[in-house]
This record gives sequence, structure tokens and C-alpha cells, in this order.
Amino acid sequence: MQGSANLNLMIQAARKAGRLLVKDFREVENLQVSSKSAGDFVSRADLAAEAAIREILTEARPNYGWLAEESDPVEGKDPTRRWIVDPLDGTTNFLHGMPHWAVSIALEFKGEIVSAVVFDPAKDELFIAEKGTGAFMNGQRLRVSNRNILAEAVFAGGIPFGNKRTLPATLHDLAQLMPLCAGLRRWGAASLDLAYVAAGRFDGFWERELSAWDMAAGLLLVREAGGFTGPIREGAGIFERGEVIAANAEIFDRFAKVIRTRPTQG
Repeated sequence: MQGSANLNLMIQAARKAGRLLVKDFREVENLQVSSKSAGDFVSRADLAAEAAIREILTEARPNYGWLAEESDPVEGKDPTRRWIVDPLDGTTNFLHGMPHWAVSIALEFKGEIVSAVVFDPAKDELFIAEKGTGAFMNGQRLRVSNRNILAEAVFAGGIPFGNKRTLPATLHDLAQLMPLCAGLRRWGAASLDLAYVAAGRFDGFWERELSAWDMAAGLLLVREAGGFTGPIREGAGIFERGEVIAANAEIFDRFAKVIRTRPTQG
């Protein structure tokens, strides 16, 4: 795929951050004896990856805005364009030595995501998309799955941890969905879950309490691969509510109905 100048910049930035993170990932296993030192190490790796991305993107496009997990947002001189960056999505996996994490970069234009990169350095899988041109992984065009029977579908989702307020709603989702499908996966990196929907590996995905940088790039990948995305609460904005449903076109409505059904009060 011949990408735009902006997409090529994003790929360059993601690959540079990925090289840094892979080098750090090799050291994580040696740090498991001390959870504090391992956590501090991963935090530094996260910050270094973001700095590498920011250097490339802002040097080339100094007027664009900036929204990222590890730094304060910046209003650009060009108010129509903004980078949305997660330098290390799947931090907990990274910390525990599990090779399932990604660099996620999206470009927003007038409130709409127009370019996306999700790079999985551990597996050397580069997912890219631009509005109107399709989605690709390592040069191969992506299409969402064509499964149309819920009982044959595998879904991915986020399960809240700690004291997150959405645990009861998610437990209700699981109770509703599990008897209807072929399986559920919780892999701990929303950007990759969405990329896997785009690639047809998962048939659908949903999660609450996400930030824009967790899903911006992945949303475009799904749409450009022929899938549908939407909020869990109908009529709400995906970014505003921090929640999303994504699936292939055949299953989306039925899957969304299950997730949107709230428990009756009795």
C-alpha cells in the first residue's frame, strides 16, 4: 500500500518506538524479582517510546495538536489536526513478560480519524489504515470476518480490574454473551483487539472506560476493513463515553443488542 506522507511518518515513528520497546522488553524478565523496580522500568520505557514518537511527528508537523497517554495535551496552531498516541498499549502484559502489546498512533482531522497505525513489535505485525483506502497488515489487505452466527463467533472484551466502576455492567455482559458464542478472550490491549477484529481474528470487541488513545487507531482499522463500530450507549459519542462496540457487519446488530441490554431492576 502506498500511504500518504502523514501515514509514512506514523509508520516511521511507530517502528522507532517499537525498536526501543523490544529492547526494553528483553530486560523485563530479569526484573521480575522486584515488582517495584520492574514497574519503574516499564514506566521509563513507556515515556521513552512516547518521546521517540513525539520527536518524529512534531518535528515534521509542528502545528498539529497532540493527545497522548503519558503527557499533557497540546492545542496545535492547526486546530483541525491532532495526533492521538498510545506509546505502549498493554502495559500490564509488557510488565509481566507477555508478548502482546502495541504502539498505537492515529491522526484526527476535524474530529474524524483519517490515518491509523497499530504496530505489534513482538510479532512484527504492522496494521495500517487511511480513510477511504482500506486497512492492511504487513502489506496484505484486511477484511473483517464473514461469520453471521453468534454461536460460531469469538469475541474479545475488556474486563475491569481494581475498583473500576463498570465491573457490574461487564459481568452482566459476560453472563449474557457467554452462552451465545463460541468463546471470549481478554488479551489486555484494546488497540490490538480492534486490529484483530479488522483482520477477522475476532468477530467482535467491546470495552468500557477506555481513553481516546486506546482505540482511535483501532476504530479506523475496523471501519476500513468493512466492520462497524459504535458506542455502547446509543446516541453517545465513543470518545466522550470511553466505550465501544466493534464487529463485522453481519453480527454487529445482534452483538450490540446483547451488550446494550441492561439488567432489569426488581
